[in-house]
Amino acid sequence: MKAIRIHEHGSADVLRVEELPIPEIESDEVLIRVEAAALNHLDLWVRKGIPGVPLPLIMGSEAAGEVVRVGERAHNRFGLNVGDHVFNIPIHSCGRCPYCLAGKENLCARFQIPGESMQGVQAEYIAVPAAYVYRRPENLSWAETAAFPLAGMTAYHMLVQKAGVRPEHTVLVYGASSGVGSSAIQIARAFGARVITTVGSAQKAKLAKKLGADYVIRYDQESIGQTVKELTDGQGADIIIEHPGQATWRESLRALKKGGKLVTCGATTGPKVEIDLRALFIKHQQIIGSTMGTRKDIIELADLIRRGKFKPQIAREFTFEEAAKAHAFLESGQAFGKVVLINR
Repeated sequence: MKAIRIHEHGSADVLRVEELPIPEIESDEVLIRVEAAALNHLDLWVRKGIPGVPLPLIMGSEAAGEVVRVGERAHNRFGLNVGDHVFNIPIHSCGRCPYCLAGKENLCARFQIPGESMQGVQAEYIAVPAAYVYRRPENLSWAETAAFPLAGMTAYHMLVQKAGVRPEHTVLVYGASSGVGSSAIQIARAFGARVITTVGSAQKAKLAKKLGADYVIRYDQESIGQTVKELTDGQGADIIIEHPGQATWRESLRALKKGGKLVTCGATTGPKVEIDLRALFIKHQQIIGSTMGTRKDIIELADLIRRGKFKPQIAREFTFEEAAKAHAFLESGQAFGKVVLINR
């Protein structure tokens, strides 16, 4: 079978499409023939070098395809059958600790993400524990199915589980064109909230409006914090979905309402930020960290998809053999939505 692997860290040139044996499955696993696999910025960071990455490594965290083999326990316990159209939930945990038993898998000490600390899913065939397999929403294509789990569950967990989004809230979402950003806009709107988002071009502003954003800030032309305050009669945003980190942190704190919640899941522009603790406690603000999500988040998000409240955004499709071009396109910053690899 074909698999996209790296044997060393570096530029896109280190990506290889190699022939590997089709995986054997355990009793609690299914074998999936992959139709599509999505890229994330995580793939870029892994490729460039993250400590602890096992090499050689099959890349990728999320994929969708057809079940071609089912272990006995996978069938008996989860009802999965050959021919089912499914996707992998892009997390792994021990399944036995108090966090896992409470449905908080992303707090498990053995929490892993495919394509980072364990073998990934950018391959023709993947063996996946049935606990991390879910049926494809019928109204999505293969590419759309592969594109939504990681960014979608991340945004859903931030907004719903961590911030408790409600109809009366104003939500500031950074980076409308990113996977998390485009997901968060739609999820916030599905819960009835008002959405302000940020973009860097007129074209991306139009696309953000189509997703449901009430106001789009051109961060290359406007002050984010000042504009949010003006749009909220000086109050600020109830919730901020933050992932750029260092470059936007000052503006984020400026835009945050008294008693507001800033939820962060990334640091794409740098991890080092400053906080004036006096402002934090005087304004009763909360800064909340969030990584990935849970099986519950995926199930609830899939329900939003089936009800037409959420649709994954696809920027461009590439073949497995074009993996290096796909990485270059994602790095270029041109993408609005997800970059997807199609198994042809």
